[in-house]
Amino acid sequence: MEFLALVDISYLLLIFLGVALGIVFGAIPGLTATMALAVCLPLTYSFDLNHSLAFLLALYVGGISGGLVPAILLNLPGTPSSICTTFDGYPMTRNGEGERALKVGILSSLFGGLFSLIVLYLFAPVLSDIAIKFSYIEKFLIIFFALTVIASLCQNMLVGIFSGVLGILLSLVGVYDTIKGGNGAVRLITPGMEEMLYSGFALLPVLIGMFGVGAIFAEAELGIKEETEGAKFDLLSGKKFDLSAFKGSSVNLVRSSAIGTFVGMLPGVGGSAASVLAYTQEKNFSRDSSKMGKGAAQGVIASEASNNGLTGGALIPLLSLGIPGDATTAILIGAFTLQGVQVGPLFIAENIDTWNMMVLSMFLANVVMFVTMFFAIKHIAKVVTVPKYLLYPIIIMMCVSGAYAINYGIMFDVWTLLIFGLLGYVGTKLGLEVTPLIIGFILGSSAEIYFVKSIESFGNLTVFFTKSPIAMFLWLLIGVSVVFSIYSTKRAKCREQVAV
Repeated sequence: MEFLALVDISYLLLIFLGVALGIVFGAIPGLTATMALAVCLPLTYSFDLNHSLAFLLALYVGGISGGLVPAILLNLPGTPSSICTTFDGYPMTRNGEGERALKVGILSSLFGGLFSLIVLYLFAPVLSDIAIKFSYIEKFLIIFFALTVIASLCQNMLVGIFSGVLGILLSLVGVYDTIKGGNGAVRLITPGMEEMLYSGFALLPVLIGMFGVGAIFAEAELGIKEETEGAKFDLLSGKKFDLSAFKGSSVNLVRSSAIGTFVGMLPGVGGSAASVLAYTQEKNFSRDSSKMGKGAAQGVIASEASNNGLTGGALIPLLSLGIPGDATTAILIGAFTLQGVQVGPLFIAENIDTWNMMVLSMFLANVVMFVTMFFAIKHIAKVVTVPKYLLYPIIIMMCVSGAYAINYGIMFDVWTLLIFGLLGYVGTKLGLEVTPLIIGFILGSSAEIYFVKSIESFGNLTVFFTKSPIAMFLWLLIGVSVVFSIYSTKRAKCREQVAV
């Protein structure tokens, strides 16, 4: 309990501020939890590691939870993970049960968040202990497996693979110091730009550009016409909330939280997949599924418990393997980078106080989220009417100033911000998958190191097909992910042909 001595008033204020800002980002359609972390990441530059993580984790929890507000009141998912909340949340609002739907969602979010936190606390250290025993071969195969999982769960596997490989190539821009002393060989640099690209693209401007500037460009294309213009909702009348809404939903609550946690552990899958899967399972196993889609509280419970279950689950591969579970936790790597800390198998053992503080931060963030939203939801609901033309210039200013200041005033980081902002915007239009690209960028340099060290140690490619039980098991998982993707693609095509 020595880590409790690190708790001070500034730590608690940062958690409260992070949750509040996260709720605002999640509640305004077009802004997301991922954007919240990307935009606010530079603000943590002056914090120590514990305080910066407390702030960012609180943003994460608040951002995911805040998405239920517009989903229920306006039929507009505030975040991708709240898409299924609209299915029953909005019909409940139209039936005069807006406040009841909101509070059902908030309580479900609390349960899902705490459930995933318990799983994180129990399993991340165990997985870390196993991962410590991995050689360079197993570490490379783990990264390879993560990339195949991401690609296989994309709508088009080939596009997912291409996006991941593109991210890896972009991560290799710069100077390569070879493992055996190195000669500083320059590779993958456009002629005439050697000086600017000598150190490659900095991670933080890339993250802020893809998830901050890119999202703003996409929203700017739609113009400043407000989707919430003229929106009115009366939360003072209609059926009030009581715990009877959860009657008979205990299995749904636990199952949906478990689904969200498990999906969060799969690299790059995202909250929308967790929400859809949990909602589908509730519809399949519910005693009375005829009301789902027409204003059933059980639909809101399934969606919100699962997408908040994602928060703890996504941190498990990040902290134990160094592989981000989703786009939002990928940004958390930026926070560790700012502090000079590397996540991976040794992180928990070597930073036990930070690990305990992270668990405490997640717990407090969930509690603050619940108290803030449950008792002030009538006021928070008004956030959805904030004009975007006031918000977006402020966000752009924060992105630019943050990118410029991160590496002590390097103008090329601002250009990196713009380049990757455009890449995120144009790439989405062309069908690129942003999440595999970013995770490929983050893992590319590590994959190269593990690959080169394995070859240098054994001299040929057959080393990756050794009789190591762990390596064989990882190859089996890689094969399963590829077969699953091929099967899912063929099944989807068959359904389309039947529909036609």
